[in-house]
Amino acid sequence: MNTIIEQLQWRYATQQYDTTKKINETDLEVLKESIRLAPSSYGLQPYKVIMVESAELREQLYHQSYGQTQVKDASHYFVFAVQNTLEILHIEAYIDRVAATRELDVNQLAGFAHVMKSTTAQLTREQQFDWNSKQAYIGLGNLLTAAALLHIDATPMEGFDSAAYSELLQLKDHTAVLAVALGYRSITDSYQFRTKVRKEADLFFETI
Repeated sequence: MNTIIEQLQWRYATQQYDTTKKINETDLEVLKESIRLAPSSYGLQPYKVIMVESAELREQLYHQSYGQTQVKDASHYFVFAVQNTLEILHIEAYIDRVAATRELDVNQLAGFAHVMKSTTAQLTREQQFDWNSKQAYIGLGNLLTAAALLHIDATPMEGFDSAAYSELLQLKDHTAVLAVALGYRSITDSYQFRTKVRKEADLFFETI
């Protein structure tokens, strides 16, 4: 079987973590880069990832996570925080970054900037937030795959009080929308022995 498929078969949403095992710095950097290098619409990356190292803060977040012990027991805990809006200043900052990285004159990107500004201007604040959130989920997908390939367990989580998280993390222009616990499964986690259930390929894929 293809190694990638083997690792995707191996992964599952880990319920119990081994608190004695920690992700090494080399692997941690790979996990971080897998998110940073993830695609996003126009390349804007309208979100950030907060790596919560403080045990005290993780305990507080745990109490806002409906009893999910992964929050405090996993080696690492990432929270994806999405921009509340998509303003012209965000687009202009991105254009400046593109120009600097590719050694271009900003004026050469005027057409690209206009497309982004005109497109996002048509969206309501709620639609902007929804669009921004979708970009974060692309980053999540990259992270889960990278973790599996490194034989690192991961648990994607939406079950938490977003407002409480945002307050604890002192977010002003962002909102916590999802989180990921990362580490190594406990040998006592019975979920690892359950057969993965997915739709059959002929039901899942359609050729036209």
